[in-house]
Amino acid sequence: MGTRLYVGNLAFQTTESDIQDLFGQIGAVVSCSLITDKFTGKSRGFAFVEMAAEEDAQKAIAELGGKNLDGRPLTVNEARPREDRPRRDFSGNSGGGRHRY
Repeated sequence: MGTRLYVGNLAFQTTESDIQDLFGQIGAVVSCSLITDKFTGKSRGFAFVEMAAEEDAQKAIAELGGKNLDGRPLTVNEARPREDRPRRDFSGNSGGGRHRY
């Protein structure tokens, strides 16, 4: 399994292909996921890139952190594990049962 990197401060016009091409200059890219808003489909300004080798991931952090892409300096860090979050209830119900006033 490769090393997963967080790539932040992306311009909204930056595409997955742009990111993959940039990181591909450093080493083999296993996957690239540009995170988008689920309602509008627009970029949220960050992505996750999985590099095949740990050495390539460390090189990407060193060389691409602060590098300009589409006019914005990139933030590149090793991604933290995803936290399990409880599902949200959008019904307006607080989840505490029925209230009688």
